[in-house]
Amino acid sequence: MSENSGNIQRLIDIMAKLRDPDGGCPWDVEQTFATIAPHTIEEAYEVADAIEQGDMAALKDELGDLLFQVVFHAQMASEKGDFRFEDVARAIADKMVRRHPHVFGDATMADAEAQTVAWEEHKRLEREAREIAKENAGNPCGAEKPDASAKSALDGVISALPALTRAQKLQKRAARVGFDWETVVPVAAKVREELAEVEAEINGGDSVRLKDEIGDLLFCCVNLARKLDIDPEQALRDGNAKFERRFRRMEALLADDGKKIDDLPVDEVLDVYWTRAKREE
Repeated sequence: MSENSGNIQRLIDIMAKLRDPDGGCPWDVEQTFATIAPHTIEEAYEVADAIEQGDMAALKDELGDLLFQVVFHAQMASEKGDFRFEDVARAIADKMVRRHPHVFGDATMADAEAQTVAWEEHKRLEREAREIAKENAGNPCGAEKPDASAKSALDGVISALPALTRAQKLQKRAARVGFDWETVVPVAAKVREELAEVEAEINGGDSVRLKDEIGDLLFCCVNLARKLDIDPEQALRDGNAKFERRFRRMEALLADDGKKIDDLPVDEVLDVYWTRAKREE
């Protein structure tokens, strides 16, 4: 047994012990897929944060936490007799071989763009196969195959994604079937149009309509970013980091003058200290 295999098996054994009703950890024992899912998402974000910070020690640690989440879910599934960690590893290995025929088979790919198209086609075919399997499982006497015409270009874009990322994926899927602006100019115009509609609703007093228009504006902003080949999720993360950096510097500048934010009118804070914090960058 290799060192890698040994450590993975050790982790699997640890998880099984933690989940053991007889002598395990009470917290781990009472968890379900639903209660663990938020932790899985959080760990994935912590991996992304470690990468963004360029902290390799933290990345190693966070990848371990994320792997533990996979083992946790696999252990719960094993207890129900659904699948084991080994099945998860086998399935992803098979999938990677299947989706890379240009590496593990005789197919050829002209470039990365062609590979992306092929990848998405493989995913589409896999989704259809899963749907057919579900239909057949529900009708063991022989079910008709799902009507291909009923399939949507948006199938497979999961609802649990962060909203900005999901908007981008939905737009990319729609663009593949021709539902897209040809240039960025009308997209920018659409952003201005949606902003005007938000402004029109601000004084209307209808919070439902205002929320709806804000949603439209954000969706259009994602579309603008996509047309400019900018990842909106990363752009907003960068914007958050910039705001945090400047805000903390503004607090420091105020403290140097023996002041706090709420000691001054907001206009003075913005005009003097916020402006100084921006100029220092």
